[in-house]
Amino acid sequence: MAKRNNLLIFILTIGVFGILNTEMGFIGILPGIADYFNVSVATAGWLVSIFAIGVAISGPTMPLLFSGINRKNVMVLVLIIFVIGNIVSIFTSNFTVLLIARIIPALFHPVYVSLAFSAAADSVSEEEAPKAVSKIFIGVSAGMVVGVPIASFIASVSNLQIALAFFAVVNIIVLIATLLFVPSMPVKEKISYGTQLNVLKKSVTWLSIIIVILLNSAVFGVYSYLADYLQTVTNISPNITSLMLFIYGVANIIGNILAGKLLTSHPIKTIISLPFLLGVLYIILFFMGKLTLPMVIIILLWGILAGIAANINQYVVTSAAPEAPDFSNGLFLSSTNIGTTIGTAIGGLFISAMGMQYVVLVGIFSVILSLVFIFPRNHKYKSKQKIST
Repeated sequence: MAKRNNLLIFILTIGVFGILNTEMGFIGILPGIADYFNVSVATAGWLVSIFAIGVAISGPTMPLLFSGINRKNVMVLVLIIFVIGNIVSIFTSNFTVLLIARIIPALFHPVYVSLAFSAAADSVSEEEAPKAVSKIFIGVSAGMVVGVPIASFIASVSNLQIALAFFAVVNIIVLIATLLFVPSMPVKEKISYGTQLNVLKKSVTWLSIIIVILLNSAVFGVYSYLADYLQTVTNISPNITSLMLFIYGVANIIGNILAGKLLTSHPIKTIISLPFLLGVLYIILFFMGKLTLPMVIIILLWGILAGIAANINQYVVTSAAPEAPDFSNGLFLSSTNIGTTIGTAIGGLFISAMGMQYVVLVGIFSVILSLVFIFPRNHKYKSKQKIST
């Protein structure tokens, strides 16, 4: 049983890597796409932003629509859609077609990822669920951070089509593994749409959603500009910048592993501590951002905290609405994308008005605001726990 669960979680982790890799990997090949399709880099950037918008829109609705269907069948359907989208991306020479090949999979992205979280949590005891979910987050981190330099490297040593084929190959491998090794996962107890939507009547759900938006804004509002920050403020070369981004990615994975243990043993303390630690780190970053060696340490710690933050985001929403796991995971995914969009926009405003060094202000303000909502959320959650016991 344990071996079967481990294999399931491994396949889901690689699956989530493939899905996130398809979303974020395009960042590493945008200049190549701009050249190949004869558009500006800003226009090519729509391939990333339109995917995020698609995820934000479909996050709450698509997992809800598919919540009553056998999970394995839904996963296979989503992976087939991603593989088709990947293959179209390789062979098309029309930028509009490429955009469509990005939008359609984006709408199904939350379905697979929310099911992966739910299936991982269901495969173990309730107490061990955060650890199982943290393993899925390794796939999320790898897809978001490791996929970018891999796609960029493949494009630089071969060509754009081979880099695009990398996304397809990963998803094809996961599709085959899912068909062969993932057991049928029929929904044991179909939860009505009304019951699932009822979680939106609870104040603890909305507090949790606001916390996720603010914490993701705190992390990605600054991280989105990290490469520019390192080259303009810290004044280091593009090669060293790539190394720093890789350190951040590895640290992110370490943060995921730590988060599983912390949220299993001390969930409330972990949720409260994170904004304080992230805020202190951003203050240190503001004053020491010009120094290369301190920046290595800052980025290492930042990556770990960001990994923990990602797990906290998923935990606060799903623990607030345990009666609707797929829907609450969809809400979590939508909230993270909204947080990333808002944080990146506000970070850009700080850069335009005050300069690159001041981008950390979006992080500091976001973590302070998050605490305003974390304390009442935790109070309501503890009260709900007492009532249920």
